[in-house]
Amino acid sequence: MSEAKFRTPKGTSDILPEDHQYHTYIKKAVRHRCRQAGFKRIDTPLFEKKEIFERGIGEHTDIVEKELFMVGSHHSEEGMEAFALRPEFTASICRSYIEHGMKQLPQPVELYSIGPAFRHDRPQKGRYRQFHQFDLEVIGLSDPSLDAQLIHVCNKIFKDLRIFDRLTMQLNNIGTAENREEYIAALKDYFIGKERNLPDLDRTRLETNPLRLLDSKEEDTQILLKNAPTLDQFIGDESKEYHETVKEYLGELGAEYVENSHLVRGLDYYNQTVFEYWDNDTGGKNAVGGGGRYDPLIEMLGGQATPGVGFAGGMERIIYQMKQAGVQAPHKDQIDVFVAQLGPEAKKKCLSTISELRDLGVHTLGALGEASLKSQMRLADKFGAKYTLLLGQMEVKAGTIILRDMAAGKQKESKFEKAVPEIIKLIGKENLDTYVLRDGFNEQDED
Repeated sequence: MSEAKFRTPKGTSDILPEDHQYHTYIKKAVRHRCRQAGFKRIDTPLFEKKEIFERGIGEHTDIVEKELFMVGSHHSEEGMEAFALRPEFTASICRSYIEHGMKQLPQPVELYSIGPAFRHDRPQKGRYRQFHQFDLEVIGLSDPSLDAQLIHVCNKIFKDLRIFDRLTMQLNNIGTAENREEYIAALKDYFIGKERNLPDLDRTRLETNPLRLLDSKEEDTQILLKNAPTLDQFIGDESKEYHETVKEYLGELGAEYVENSHLVRGLDYYNQTVFEYWDNDTGGKNAVGGGGRYDPLIEMLGGQATPGVGFAGGMERIIYQMKQAGVQAPHKDQIDVFVAQLGPEAKKKCLSTISELRDLGVHTLGALGEASLKSQMRLADKFGAKYTLLLGQMEVKAGTIILRDMAAGKQKESKFEKAVPEIIKLIGKENLDTYVLRDGFNEQDED
């Protein structure tokens, strides 16, 4: 087999049909739980003004400093505008909330989104340059009960996907921006004279974004942090009370969590509640998702002060967990009937039968090429067809067709016009894949 001349760009992958089954399954679980909780779907552009991410996420975060995918600049009346592919959803959704006056809607506004995001990071296991997320946002109210309810919806989704028992939810409260400024000053003081013992990346972080040291994966940094001041020493009483209330509500909902005082999340817009879902085996290296409260963000983007809380889950990482757990995504991609034919008259005659079966909800393949009946039967077997209809020149003349049960290895001849009703009976009306575009369609019919 010759090597392909062109391949997917580094850090990206094709979503092949077998993985699409998982994507579709995750989307259905997300839509189902979001609808139950009153969320409505939103889609924002794949790219935004770079400034939206700089303001919201923070200029000195890894995402903005190293990972933004720039898509060129554009001359406008205001001068040059730089655009970037979205590295996450929250900043874009908050921009949309401001732009479309969603403050006038009943609050909170609950929105969810599903789609690709982009980070020009060094590709490695569980980290891609194009990846897919589902995102939930609750904007307009600050209430510990909303934090707990959002976490509960996420728990339900992971339970639906049958990976919840592989994960541990890490929970922390990082206080207000003022609390963190005091803590950052104390952290910088602590590291005076110790900088030379930090790895290069963490030495830079100490200057630009010291909170990132707390979730550093470097062993030397973690050793130094053991005697460093901790964030919880600087959290105000109001934040502590908020955190206790969140935990009480989580207790009411039966939600389990692990308190993690080192969990900070890497984006500037977070305050108060932060949480992540960690792999029980590898910890935070490949978290499947996380979120938290971002009360300052909408004001950072030029809107009125408006609180919010959100979550984003990484679909590739969730699919990895599902496969590790042996979860097979249910799907409707099987072939029910293969129609084999020989000769031009038989091919012509079977086309309407193929079409009729498809319209009735039977997954049907047929009229493929000019191979022998024996070759077509082998093909039907490879496609995993449950039944095969055989139509040769003799059958065309006699007005009959042969119906073969592939699993049982048995076949019988019947009148041509009786073949379709016979197939429907064998498959069972409850197993037909029918779809009618109408008001009030069933969510199961969606992709």
